[in-house]
Amino acid sequence: MSEVVTPVATATAAVPISLKRLCATAGVYEIDPIRDPRWAALVDSHPRSSVFHTPNWVRALHDVYGYEPVVVTTCPSGARLTNGLVFCRINSWLTGRRLVSLPFSDHCEPLIDRSDKFDEMLLHMRCRVDEEKWKYIEIRPISYRPNGLTELRRGVIYLVHRLDLRPSAQELFRNFHKDCVQRNIRRAEREKLQYEEGTSEDLLQQFYRLLVMTRRRQYLPPQPLNWFRV
Repeated sequence: MSEVVTPVATATAAVPISLKRLCATAGVYEIDPIRDPRWAALVDSHPRSSVFHTPNWVRALHDVYGYEPVVVTTCPSGARLTNGLVFCRINSWLTGRRLVSLPFSDHCEPLIDRSDKFDEMLLHMRCRVDEEKWKYIEIRPISYRPNGLTELRRGVIYLVHRLDLRPSAQELFRNFHKDCVQRNIRRAEREKLQYEEGTSEDLLQQFYRLLVMTRRRQYLPPQPLNWFRV
């Protein structure tokens, strides 16, 4: 098991004139990741893509929460897509107008091959925040860090846990924490915990009842039921 420290970077301050000039000259374009087939092709081929980049995940955010997805890229219309950074425009009465990459995602890597392209795309979105009066921009990368020119600051820091599944089940179990993980697994075995999987409506309703109970205990609102149906 390994841990990767991942910052949530944000920018809220007004864009300086010097950055606005850079934005005006940079060749950055915006596309719809749901309708443009080039985005799905990039996600399928890029080594750093995840489920959070897929058109289906973005479509679920749009259909359930009404978030407006957008991908920024340095590739013009008609050209093969070789890079992209996906965002959602969130217009909430509770949290304000925000640009987030990406809501309800543990992380969201920029799909790029050069860090300077990442910075160009971030500068473009920073100018969008200023022009359209958004509250802030937020990204959650793992491997790439924006340079100082973008003026994004580090916000929350969290850990991404990675587990190598190539060893045997017995070896994996031995390497787990004795108190936090091994003890809970043994308890589940003693109590004959049963595991079911499937896509039936009955299983979904059972799962959702448990989810609501857990979220209530945590004083958090549950996700809409449709989130698990789309």
